[in-house]
Amino acid sequence: MGIFHQLAVATLPLIPRPVMRKLAGRYIAGETLEEALGRLQQLHAEGFSGVLDLLGEDVQGESEARTVLAEYKLGATKIAELGLDAYVSVKPTHFCMQKDGDLAFELYDDLISHCAKLGQRMRVEMEDHPTTDDTLALFTRLRAKHNNVGLVMQSRLFRNPADIEALPTPEPGGHIDIRMVKGIYLEPAEIAHTRPDPIRKAFIEQCISLWSSGHFVAIATHDDGMAQTLLAHIARENIPRELYEFEVLLGVRESLWRGWSKKDLTVRVYVPYGPEWRAYSQRRLRKNPEMLRNVALAMFRK
Repeated sequence: MGIFHQLAVATLPLIPRPVMRKLAGRYIAGETLEEALGRLQQLHAEGFSGVLDLLGEDVQGESEARTVLAEYKLGATKIAELGLDAYVSVKPTHFCMQKDGDLAFELYDDLISHCAKLGQRMRVEMEDHPTTDDTLALFTRLRAKHNNVGLVMQSRLFRNPADIEALPTPEPGGHIDIRMVKGIYLEPAEIAHTRPDPIRKAFIEQCISLWSSGHFVAIATHDDGMAQTLLAHIARENIPRELYEFEVLLGVRESLWRGWSKKDLTVRVYVPYGPEWRAYSQRRLRKNPEMLRNVALAMFRK
């Protein structure tokens, strides 16, 4: 990260709420479920599948966690009523996992059962490394009861190949549904790759490892070179269409993933929403030096 980019990142907390909210419009659907559903409908009309994500994490109390559950159940119900190809995706700490693992299991269990009745799957997100063991244990426990639950895994973590090997054994003819991501959390060099090339290499190797075990891989990337390498492997090994798709972030390199869609590749767009939009948007801006540079210059002029 260059010096100017570092300075620009430092200005993020100083950006006034109205300015940040305008910038955030590129990356989030809005603050309400209705706005998010509207964006999912728009994407559906254009041929894209969706993921619905209520922004938030580190919930500290049961009451708030149950409110989050109710919002997600309503979201899943509305998705079904609208006939959308979309599913909900939940961070474990949004269900209070760091405070009460049994409560998190109860809430996920309730939501997964609700989604199953609607003919939907859902996904357990992966957060930073202190939560990894608990998240994997939670997922294993949920998978023993439900086959419509998937998981996120982060290629940058050194432990990830072993975690792939330790995934629960699916039912005969079944598979585990994994969204593979590079990982947005800045993890210590002692436990994770920190340079782009090793992270890319690990991502590719781990996707191939998952396919070799017959699992489904949601290729969550905006890296065209990495995508082309994986598509070449898919063609070479005749990976079935039902074992992969691309998952992308709203507002990030849209021209790239719209191009994938025109090539008849399945593209699913991650649509986040909610009042806790600022932290998420700041993470996205940190990944977009050009936009961040323009924001910082405008701030300095003022």
